[in-house]
Amino acid sequence: MKIVHTIAEVRNAVAAARGNGQRIGLVPTMGALHAGHLSLVEAARTACDFVVVSIFVNPTQFGPDEDLDTYPQTLDADAEACRQMGVDVIFAPAANEMYAAGFETFVEVDHLAETMCGSSRPGHFRGVCTVVCKLLNIVRPGAAFFGRKDYQQAAILRRMVEDLNINVEIVVCPIVREPDGLAMSSRNVNLSTTQRSEAVKLSQALFAARDAVTAGQTDADAIRRQIADALEAIADSRIDYVAVVDPDTLADLDQIDGPVLMAVAVFVGKVRLIDNVLVKRSST
Repeated sequence: MKIVHTIAEVRNAVAAARGNGQRIGLVPTMGALHAGHLSLVEAARTACDFVVVSIFVNPTQFGPDEDLDTYPQTLDADAEACRQMGVDVIFAPAANEMYAAGFETFVEVDHLAETMCGSSRPGHFRGVCTVVCKLLNIVRPGAAFFGRKDYQQAAILRRMVEDLNINVEIVVCPIVREPDGLAMSSRNVNLSTTQRSEAVKLSQALFAARDAVTAGQTDADAIRRQIADALEAIADSRIDYVAVVDPDTLADLDQIDGPVLMAVAVFVGKVRLIDNVLVKRSST
């Protein structure tokens, strides 16, 4: 496995693999890898011949009051995990490699980025789309792998790829959870012991809402209230949003008469956590 830090180096490595007829898989990450990330690597390893994992804490997707400076960075441990998973190349650029002096070009998706995380994190998805577009152009993979925990992000990236005619398959892999149900996140390490025990209530609230919808509840506002009531019981927390939306358009639902995405963002202490469940209920 190679660890490279420049665009030229990763392009050279990928060009050699492509020249040998290998299919390239890309797993974009910000590092601090956990089992969720490694499930993406495993999916890429299964579907592709040559796997690139990018590790880059992307400054353009963080707002001025967010956790850029405290985001965990564990390159040595990440590299060992990737080595054990059979990754071929880690691309770990510095910020000035990805954003050279004078950089002023950004990629935005409008409608899908206006709701949920886009409402509370202005500019976030512009940063995500820009860095992912750059990574896709640099690596030119046949497939890129993302987690469903970031459901809105995946939907936006699919839209970007389609709109810009980028020749890549976007593969979205299932959420990986801790044994108690908490969705795995690099930010979980920033939770205190007490906060960690409270954070599991995010998934519990969503699972209870899923059960209610499966049992026949069709009133979207009632589901929102049910989720919000459960989240308000989390100590030292603040709800960012509770969304009950169409899985394709991310538009708010009034009535649930087909598939539904229920998604939440909650600050537990200073740590912002997201989670979601998708119910593929048939239309009646």
